[in-house]
Amino acid sequence: MKKANWLLLVLALVLSMFLAACSGGDESDTGSDSDADSGSDGEDTEESSGTDDEQVLNIMESAEIPTMDASMATDAVAFQFLGSTMDGLYRLGEDGKAEEGIAQDHQVSDDGITWTFDLREDAVWSNGDPVTAHDFVYAWQRAVNPDTGSEYGPYMLGGVINNATAIADGEQPIEELGVEATDDYTLEVTLEKPTPYFESLTTFGTYLPLNQSFVEEQGDDYALEADALIANGPFKFTEWNQGEGWTLEKNEDYWDAESVQLDQINVSVVKEVSSGVNLYQTGEVDRAGLSAEFVDEYRSDEDFRIEEEPTLFYLKMNQENEILSNVNARKAIQHAINRQAMVETILNNGSIPGVGDIPQNFTTHPETGEDFRDINGDLIGSDAEANLEEAKEYWATAKEELGIEEAELGYLGGDTETAQNMDAYIKAQLEQLEGLTVNVQSVPFQERLDRDTAMDYDLQNSGWGPDYIDPNTFLNMWVTDGGNNKTGYSSEEYDALIEEANNELAQEPVERFDNFLEAEKMLIEEDAVLAPLYQRAVAQLWKPYVKDVTVNPMGPDYTYKYAHIEGKE
Repeated sequence: MKKANWLLLVLALVLSMFLAACSGGDESDTGSDSDADSGSDGEDTEESSGTDDEQVLNIMESAEIPTMDASMATDAVAFQFLGSTMDGLYRLGEDGKAEEGIAQDHQVSDDGITWTFDLREDAVWSNGDPVTAHDFVYAWQRAVNPDTGSEYGPYMLGGVINNATAIADGEQPIEELGVEATDDYTLEVTLEKPTPYFESLTTFGTYLPLNQSFVEEQGDDYALEADALIANGPFKFTEWNQGEGWTLEKNEDYWDAESVQLDQINVSVVKEVSSGVNLYQTGEVDRAGLSAEFVDEYRSDEDFRIEEEPTLFYLKMNQENEILSNVNARKAIQHAINRQAMVETILNNGSIPGVGDIPQNFTTHPETGEDFRDINGDLIGSDAEANLEEAKEYWATAKEELGIEEAELGYLGGDTETAQNMDAYIKAQLEQLEGLTVNVQSVPFQERLDRDTAMDYDLQNSGWGPDYIDPNTFLNMWVTDGGNNKTGYSSEEYDALIEEANNELAQEPVERFDNFLEAEKMLIEEDAVLAPLYQRAVAQLWKPYVKDVTVNPMGPDYTYKYAHIEGKE
């Protein structure tokens, strides 16, 4: 999840569930500082950060964290703060590249199957226990153990770590997972097949280590409150008031504590954009997301920022619904929404219309360097008037095939101010289709997560940010029975394209890329599995004294390890 994808969220903009980061979460407030040196190398000194400034960062999220259990987390808010309090083998550094975490180095066998990680011996948990290779073995086994009930474990490890899928399916014992502590500080990982992006995967939340004795001691309370958490990363939870917010403090036991300059991060849960802007103006928070009505007001303000992201939003359509099982009905919904007007009037923040399942400026052809999005182009069409006429034609055909004159669909949306504005707009757009009634249900974030998992919806405003830099992070979601599919979509042809790309073509980059191009066309143009809405940008206000916040293209939206406060009056 930023970005599975993406996960990926911003107070003003994320209008629905974002399963991961990458998938993502609700309208959680995030932001970046364009004045800051993104991807700081951690060499800042007290002199550079200012000795007179209190090193406290105050920010907002618009959703509570459902859980801080790395095995169970599926949303962008959780992955953001897992990334702030935990180190995996590697962590995200500058430009989304991996930098040292618990691993200092690794070696890869010639066939690309065996990865051996050399772990540092100076890393400890915040309870004083050493961080060892055994913590990774336990965490990864737990993530794919069917008794755990993890969604992301089978998804992120399956098809990557040897035997992960078979274990998740209950066909092999967890001890057969391809991960072994050959000694306390050496981790040997056996992959199912060569995986070009595996180093990137190790930075993701599902791959974080867990302290077995602590987890088991906490039992069902683990990761649900501050006292039931320990950290091995830059910060640690010291307070967590459900529904109100949480506090992180610098982890003095962190192996790289010298690079961490912030003493404290205070996070408040604030759902209304107007409330967040008021808190920003009174100096109570250092970052605020802006919805459309505030963007024009603050566009010329020196604190105003727009950050483009490789994060996509779309309508998921549940094909177990009789109406949505019809491909022409799905194509009608795809074409009925004026996406250009939506990004200009509802979002008004630099977001652009969605045209496929891969964002622009995300990945390029391995030979020509051409952007994936430029090669496949707009798979929906940008002429709103022509699209609406097509939508009406598709809808007429669908009604004839279904033998109906009228139809009623539920629409699962969010309960924040911006989500409700977006959902009302989409409802009005879809009801241009004669005889269609759309009933919007505005529910809290956790309920949407639960209902998505149970496929208890007809239409759902959803999003995804990449979990790693590769087209597979978006396209692999929609294979038959995929852990994050949750649409009822199943295509042997589509499955075959993704399967071949990740197996026979794993070390054939050009042919692999071509498979992904074909798969995206099938997903959007032919089978109309999703109705693309927009590629997200976020409009925000950032206090200029917040420095060196790293903006990430995947996993946690932001890295605060090197952030500091400088020049605050």
